[in-house]
Amino acid sequence: MKLTLPITILPALVASVLSTPIHISRDVYVPPVTYPVAGTVWTVNTTQTVTWDVSDPPVNITNRYGEIRLREGDLLTPLVLADGFDILLGQQEVTVPWVLEGADYSIVLFGDSGNWSPDFTITGGPEY
Repeated sequence: MKLTLPITILPALVASVLSTPIHISRDVYVPPVTYPVAGTVWTVNTTQTVTWDVSDPPVNITNRYGEIRLREGDLLTPLVLADGFDILLGQQEVTVPWVLEGADYSIVLFGDSGNWSPDFTITGGPEY
């Protein structure tokens, strides 16, 4: 049996399908950053290992691919220090970028959600 619809019904059918909300269950995972900690000092062009606690992950993680970015004060910089790694690894090496020296930097860990470290210091770059 072949189903045929009048061509006048097609636009209404497409509009109905496109306007139907799709509900997807998400497991949001926000592992706390464990390093760097307050008082940490990084030097420009050194390799550092950012770590986070993966002891209690959800059963199904919506996005297992992580990204680490640098934040200065309240401003999330465009500097991506690492991306595309498995968030369940619990650590990722990064190279400290050439930035102005300062004591108000933090690391932002993205995966399902975002979590950031306490403020720490970066030295070895140009001074303010």
